[in-house]
Amino acid sequence: MLYGLLKSALLGPPLRLSFRPRARGVEHFPAEGPVLLVANHQSFSDSLFMPIAAPRPVKFLAKAEYFTGRGVKGRLFAGFFRGVGSIPIDRSNAATADPALSTALRLLSEGEVVGMYPEGTRSPDGRLYKGRTGVARIALSARCPVVPCAIFGTDRVQPTGRRLPVPSLDPQGRVRVVFGKPLDFSRYTGPDGAAWEALAGTDAERAVLRAVTDEIMLTIARMTGNEYVDVYASTVKK
Repeated sequence: MLYGLLKSALLGPPLRLSFRPRARGVEHFPAEGPVLLVANHQSFSDSLFMPIAAPRPVKFLAKAEYFTGRGVKGRLFAGFFRGVGSIPIDRSNAATADPALSTALRLLSEGEVVGMYPEGTRSPDGRLYKGRTGVARIALSARCPVVPCAIFGTDRVQPTGRRLPVPSLDPQGRVRVVFGKPLDFSRYTGPDGAAWEALAGTDAERAVLRAVTDEIMLTIARMTGNEYVDVYASTVKK
């Protein structure tokens, strides 16, 4: 209910009026059924403008820190993410992330759209960084289409450290959201998923996870035109 209210009345109209975001490729978005929506991550505002552009409600996997912030700002962020149905994901290791991945799979099995930023954190410099393989695990386990998304301009309207987005005076700085054609990875799973399940716990499984993740990231790199860096963004930030 809060998601619909935010998009249709509280946030959607003011953001459209103030920022005039443009959306392209909406025709590529499946009209029904499970969808894994994956995008580059430049700004907190990505989680505002991508859902506005998407033709269906999006449930995000969001880093757990967004749900544990202190003070007024922290509580507002936590309330926003909980209200729109986001799923907190602990990125410290694969085991701690498993509950969030399981929740994402449940939502996909119910025909929902789940949104992810495969980089795991915002880019420190606008370049596109190495993806975490959780995105591939979800895509292969759910056997659902993966819609790549390129987001432009959010780093200008709300760079890291700015509390609220501010419209850019530069026409080139306008926010744009572009949806690409769905990616199909059924060649790895087989029609019933048995081929993928047979690889569980093997080196081949790890190789497939990395190959699928890299294909997703390189597709986003082509769509954004951003330089791809084969290093985790979190490593560069450290």
